[in-house]
Amino acid sequence: MKHLSSFITKMEASNIPKRAVDTFANYYKKVVNGETGLLHNKDIQPVSSDEIADLNLLRGYAPAGEKALPKTVMIVLNGGLGTSMGLTCAKSLLQVKNGKSFLEIILEQTRSSEVNLALMNSFSTHDDTLAALADIKPARKPFTFVQHKFPKILKETLSPAIWPANPKLEWNPPGHGNIYTALYTSGTLQDLINRGIQYAFICNSDNLGAGINKALLGYFTENKINFMMEVARRTPSDAKGGHLARHVNGRLILREGAQCPEDEKSAFQDISQFSFFNTNNIWVHLGAVQRLIESHETSQLPMICNAKTLDPRDKNSPAVFQIETAMGAAIHLIPDSTAVKVPRSRFFPVKTCNELLAIRSDCYIFSKDNRLIQNPERKHDAVTINLDPVFYGKFDLLDSRFPQGVPSLLDCESLTIKGDVLFEKDITIQGSVTIQNSSAKQIVIRAGTTIDKDLTI
Repeated sequence: MKHLSSFITKMEASNIPKRAVDTFANYYKKVVNGETGLLHNKDIQPVSSDEIADLNLLRGYAPAGEKALPKTVMIVLNGGLGTSMGLTCAKSLLQVKNGKSFLEIILEQTRSSEVNLALMNSFSTHDDTLAALADIKPARKPFTFVQHKFPKILKETLSPAIWPANPKLEWNPPGHGNIYTALYTSGTLQDLINRGIQYAFICNSDNLGAGINKALLGYFTENKINFMMEVARRTPSDAKGGHLARHVNGRLILREGAQCPEDEKSAFQDISQFSFFNTNNIWVHLGAVQRLIESHETSQLPMICNAKTLDPRDKNSPAVFQIETAMGAAIHLIPDSTAVKVPRSRFFPVKTCNELLAIRSDCYIFSKDNRLIQNPERKHDAVTINLDPVFYGKFDLLDSRFPQGVPSLLDCESLTIKGDVLFEKDITIQGSVTIQNSSAKQIVIRAGTTIDKDLTI
């Protein structure tokens, strides 16, 4: 524990609130004591489909949800930079569809739903977001508060990481589980409660399939639930992500990939056994959040101890531990918590340029409440897109190869592009298509072209 005082001094010098400092100190003690935050199979059981409610059977709660809208806030996790897509600013500022950014669409969603909006920014996205809001000038300004930051821990000595070349790399975001403490210490929680806001829906900024659902809100309020997690059925593509389980003490629990022991990975990835994943759409009663924090139980959120390199772009930089928590893990701490099954349509995250192209296409449209939905004219399941990362892996590369708009993919089952291909306007792609350019020179698909079979040039 000889280094704990150094961590505390460092955090206090950065004006991090005492409650957040105390939370970090609690997790640091666990790291020093050799705790890993792992959750073993012997401690959990699968959750069956009949144990949780199904949104498809909750439509009758919509009127109650309508009535609760004035007492509801939508809190958006807005801390991501989207560096994997080549962004250097807040990911929510990326133009995603119809020339509008995630942020602009979220503002429209909350305006049409007539609910309040709050944004949890990170120390990396706060200034960008405030500048964007100043330009957009929304009729109702959203609440904003900033996620805390934790110092990285040198793996070798368990002392604070020092990196003079870029001191910002000495810190890491503490995961979205920090939302409860940040909401409290910023004064935003009390401000919302003072305004008569009782319920919060929390979601990611890059998931435009989420948004306020009146039936879910009504079910949540009418049954006096304190915490409700939206879960969807896992598919093979979700095998490595976190899943819902029931702890041996009877409460629901969330297990993330970083919390699974290596020798139990096969069971972790068995989607027939652990069938539901957390969409990161969460409903909470603000009074329950306040009680959770004031009882100091937020420091009991299961620890995620991520082993990284200090500079993520330099594999030779010192090894560090990053302490994080997941907001869904509160399902195990808050009394009267539950989960609800929702369709995959409430989970459209944009993590790659493959997903960005799909969202921009006519495969998806906006509903009356500005929520992203699959185009009802589409007769296939979700489109599968695989773009050559060398030429399409960053958003600017993607934009430069679709300068006049995205092709129609309404009747496309899958699209694979290998090599450098530029698309002009009014192009249609149908069926399962692979376009391959094996030459060193860019090829151009001319305006008005329809492609319904593989194309090799």
